[in-house]
Order: sequence, then C-alpha cells, then structure tokens
Amino acid sequence: MHSAIETVELAPGYVISRVAKGNWQLAERHGAPVDPHNAVDDMRRYVEAGITAFDCADHYVGVEELIGRFRHRHPDLAKRLRVSTKYTPDLAMLSTLSREAVAHTIDLSLRRLGVERLDLVQFHWWDYQFPGCIQALIWLKELQTEGKIAHIGTTNFDVEHLKEIAGAGIRLLTHQLQYSLIDNRPDRGMVQFCCEHGIHLLCYGTVAGGFLSNRWLGVADPPQPYANRSLVKYRLMVEEYGGWERFQSLLEGVRRVADKHRTTIAAVCARWVLDKPQVAVALIGARDARHLESTLDIFHIRLDAQDRSALDRLAAAALGPPGDCYGVERDPASIHKRIMQMNQNTHGAQAAVNLAPRLDELRG
Repeated sequence: MHSAIETVELAPGYVISRVAKGNWQLAERHGAPVDPHNAVDDMRRYVEAGITAFDCADHYVGVEELIGRFRHRHPDLAKRLRVSTKYTPDLAMLSTLSREAVAHTIDLSLRRLGVERLDLVQFHWWDYQFPGCIQALIWLKELQTEGKIAHIGTTNFDVEHLKEIAGAGIRLLTHQLQYSLIDNRPDRGMVQFCCEHGIHLLCYGTVAGGFLSNRWLGVADPPQPYANRSLVKYRLMVEEYGGWERFQSLLEGVRRVADKHRTTIAAVCARWVLDKPQVAVALIGARDARHLESTLDIFHIRLDAQDRSALDRLAAAALGPPGDCYGVERDPASIHKRIMQMNQNTHGAQAAVNLAPRLDELRG
C-alpha cells in the first residue's frame, strides 16, 4: 500500500481511502467501449496502490459486473476493496415502484458484484413530483435489517428533501454530490446540514470530468460532439461558471498554486475539495490507470492558508450554477436535465451528444 494514502473511517470497521475510483466512464455506451480485461487489470493497479474505495451504480450499465469480475480474479485484493453502489430506479418506474422491485434490484447488484452484502447503497430519486421516495428508503432499511446492505446513503438530494428523510427517522451514513471549484452549491446549506447530522460527503465532479486539469489550460474550447457523457455534463458546468474564457482564468489561477507545490491542476482541485468541512472522499473518474500516479499526488499536497484563500476566490467568482445541490439538474426547463438519460437501467445511455445548440441556449 502507498505509504501516503489517507483513509477515513465512515463507520466502525468501514475504512476506505479518501480518494475513490469513480467508474462511470466504464459504463456501456458512456463513450468508446472498454476492454474488460484491461479494465479489471486497471482496478488491480488502483487497489494495489491503496485506492480501496470504488464507486459505481446499478445504472452504470455493465460496471457492477466488471467489479465482480475483478473480485473473482483477485480475491485477496478484493478483501481490501469497499464498493459504494447506487440504487436508482428508472424514472419510468417511480409511479409504480414496489418493495419487490427494490429487492430485485438490490439482489441484482449483489449478484453482479459477487458479494453477500453491499457495503454502501446510495439512493437517488429522479423526480420529487413522485411521492414514493421515503417509502423506497424504508424498504432499503428493511433490506439492511435483512443483512443485504451494510450502510445506506443518498445522492443528489437537496437540503429540503434530506430534512424530510431525516425527519422520517432514516439514518444516512453518506451523501454523494457534486462539489468543485466550479460548483460550490454544497456551501449553500448542505455542508452545514450534513455536519449537524453526521453525514459524510462523498464528492464527485471534483475535477469536472477532466476539465479541471493542465490539459485544458490555454487551449480553445473543444470541438463537438464530445467523446463521452462526462465531457457533455461538465462542459455545461464550465458554462455555468461563466464560459470558456472565464474558466481559463480559473485554470491559470489554479496552475499557480499547482506550480508552487510541483503538482497538477487536477490534484490541487481535488485537494481543495478534500479539505472542505464534512468531506470524507473525493471521487476521481477513471476510465483506466493512466492518471493513477498523478491521482496519488493528491495525498502529498498540503494547501496553506494563502493557497486556500486564492482557490476560494476562484470558486467565489462563479456566476452559477444557481440554487441548491442538483437543482438545475432537476429543473424541467433546464438544459442540464434535458441531456440526461433517466431510464438507463432499461435503455442504456447515448454516448455522444452535440452540445453546440444547447450551449447557445444556456448563454441566451
């Protein structure tokens, strides 16, 4: 294990690395197809390096099976691995969701991952207009009592609905949300609420799908269509920040901090998130192991007060996105929602999306 790896104990006996390998980019039709053998070998390299937290979801088509294949091929390494998955009923199912349907999906995740109990199930609900959210969590609690789930968390809820969940007596271990230098929505009440209720934050989008990296400093806005859905999602977030030119100013500011620490823009951005209150884990999306060594640099960085002040100013310069966590993504009038695939368990997801007309719409 890498000597500098930071870990966190989320619950008694549940210890993981503070950087998690995000696996969305391995999903079928997310982008170009992945080679299963190479994907499993890359997973080996991450665990051997000390990255013992993997994140996936029932609707990341094919990803739970890949992790299950890794567990079968490397049983000793699998003992060190902790996998957070998600339960995300398709939008088309919300109005008729039953306990049997919830149990079926949890059993499916158990079989795909090759385990007897899921480490952490993070619950997502696409549309608050459908009233079954709390009931679905109650069913998940029952499955937890049955021993099929160790811990329950949520993902992409706002403060108002987390309060409803807490009011219903449902104890959450974690909440997964987007948090980065270009998306500081968690600072608008979410961090405080989770601190008051002992909920750990697992943060995705910390490097904005790779946009927060040296690769994009000083280059033109990338041509479209984009190669994968991460670039689609996070290019919209760049536009919310204030557009490509304003984003270039942010990258230049982060580069100065990165040069001071002899590291990369991406590592500094992830470190900034990790140092935020109540943040337990930063998820770094990884299609392969090419960036493993630079990812490990996150653990070597110690930002001082001057660094944090400079980075906080860059984050505060964002023009958007407005509102609470995942608010624009739920707004029917928002481009953020209209690019989403909300029935991925049954239909998969479109890989390439041309954002050009949609960016014009957002700017207008």
